[in-house]
Amino acid sequence: MSTTDTATTSVPEPVEGPTSTSATTAPAPADTALARSYWHGQADAAELARWDAIAVEVAAKLAADALERDHANLDPTTELDLLRDAGLVDLLHPAEFGGGGAHWETAFRVVRILSRADASVAQVLAYHYINSSNIAFATEPAKQADWYRKTVAGRWVWGDSVNPTDPNLELVPEDDGYRLTGLKRFSTGASAGDIVLVNAVVNGGELDGRFLFVALDHDRAGINYLGDWDALGQRLSASGSVRFEGVRVDEADVLGVGTEEPFSSLITPGIQLAFGNLYLGIAEGALAQGTELVRARKNAWFLSSAETYRDDPFVQRVVGEFVANIAAVEALADRVGARFDAVVAKGADVTPEDRGALAIDVAKLKVVSNELGIDVANRIFEVTGSSSAKASVGLDLYWRNVRTHSLHDPVDFKKLEVGAHHLNGEFQPISLYT
Repeated sequence: MSTTDTATTSVPEPVEGPTSTSATTAPAPADTALARSYWHGQADAAELARWDAIAVEVAAKLAADALERDHANLDPTTELDLLRDAGLVDLLHPAEFGGGGAHWETAFRVVRILSRADASVAQVLAYHYINSSNIAFATEPAKQADWYRKTVAGRWVWGDSVNPTDPNLELVPEDDGYRLTGLKRFSTGASAGDIVLVNAVVNGGELDGRFLFVALDHDRAGINYLGDWDALGQRLSASGSVRFEGVRVDEADVLGVGTEEPFSSLITPGIQLAFGNLYLGIAEGALAQGTELVRARKNAWFLSSAETYRDDPFVQRVVGEFVANIAAVEALADRVGARFDAVVAKGADVTPEDRGALAIDVAKLKVVSNELGIDVANRIFEVTGSSSAKASVGLDLYWRNVRTHSLHDPVDFKKLEVGAHHLNGEFQPISLYT
């Protein structure tokens, strides 16, 4: 989020967060588009290199005990402190409010890099980027500065409880606020983070039937984290169910009213783009560990003409296929990440056509990265051998993670989305999945 429209703007160093969280409103930009979006221009090479290096360092720390932490199956509270200390949770927040001032392309690359080591923690960070971005996407400009300052000062991680396949959460008007009731499954980051973002429908009053975006502090009375996340992968993503029992919601907790306005609805292609980078990172991580195992294998299969497995042509063929396919998906991911920045920079000037075309590009990435992640995480065992199936090796972690998260929403519908657009120029209806 540089403050100019040039792609070569120098990247500001993160600054210390403010000591006060009192409401202060920055002067509203004169340009209507800028009033809706803090993200301008593109990430330059210096920005990408800087945050890539930070992410690589954090990933190395996560990799050291990723398998042990996966087996412990606890909320990633310690891991989130690591992200906070590295500045990654504030990466996308505007520099003028103490944030990292970086771009979306950079954030998606960070998610990818962390996924090579710990896809669970990478998922929580990806959701945090999307959830906290609702300060810009869903909140009126006059209120944004206060939300950003409090988020940066508190080093808040934003989880959510939104799952659109569950019954709606209900907001009943009461005095100058509401009471929130209902149950949501798959509430990623909610139990481990600082803020729980919810999307609930109002029952009664002036906004009857409208959806509101509401941000609640983790320890708000009446919020119960059920701790029922027991999937075979993504075990540290803090994705258990949350029950809301008469939770008090003040007007100050409301970010905004849900709409299908193109700029506001960019959160959906944003999270799907994060998923594409998550799957790509898992594939890269599986290949990296598989490569180490192959190089360490002695001898070769007794029918092989090679002396070692690393020299066996069949092993080289499989690895070569993986390397080439990963390179192709990386190129697409980087291109779509830059495209996302170009669209989001338009702010209120984003058109339905802009939004629809971006969603199609993201869907293309989702299709190929999904299949790549599952393929590499599954077939890497063909070249690493039977010894790599030991639980202590942990090579299965990549497959368990990608197989679990790839079920978030059916990739077949992304294929149909791409095909319908190619054949008929159709865009899918705006939703939290499309």
